[in-house]
Amino acid sequence: MAHSGEVLEFEEYVRTRQDALLRSARRLVPDPVDAQDLLQTALVRTYGRWDGIADKRLADAYLRRVMINTRTEWWRARKLEEVPTEQLPESAVDDASEQHADRALLMDVMKVLAPKQRSVVVLRHWEQMSTEETAAALGMSAGTVKSTLHRALARLREELEKRQRDELVAGALDRREERERCAA
Repeated sequence: MAHSGEVLEFEEYVRTRQDALLRSARRLVPDPVDAQDLLQTALVRTYGRWDGIADKRLADAYLRRVMINTRTEWWRARKLEEVPTEQLPESAVDDASEQHADRALLMDVMKVLAPKQRSVVVLRHWEQMSTEETAAALGMSAGTVKSTLHRALARLREELEKRQRDELVAGALDRREERERCAA
């Protein structure tokens, strides 16, 4: 059971860090509601272990690790429930600005990565953690972080190139159909 001083300390930590932690959760799961659920679940789990975190400066790393583990648990559970379909649903892209479209595309492309790869990309590129910090947060060696990041970035490039090719082909087919309609 936490003492009242620890409860106040945890509440202050959450109050000061919640925006940054929610951004981390949002990068780990694309849906904003799921990101809030992920953060809340991680906070509950962290609260139960708060007194065990001797150096509170490491609380962010601890909490991010809890979020990654929780997201992985959810992914494994969901994976068993998913049923493949022939057609993918159309993805909605916010066309308010090019930046939003790029972000939506990147979040969509990140879905092709395995949870471990996604975690490494998020921590290294969004959270701007060093290789060593990422390795410590994920419980792996620095070499594994580097090789996982290399494979993940290659997979992202491959997916982006594939999507670009698909768009070019679709555009060419649309123009061809338009010419045929005009000629008829």
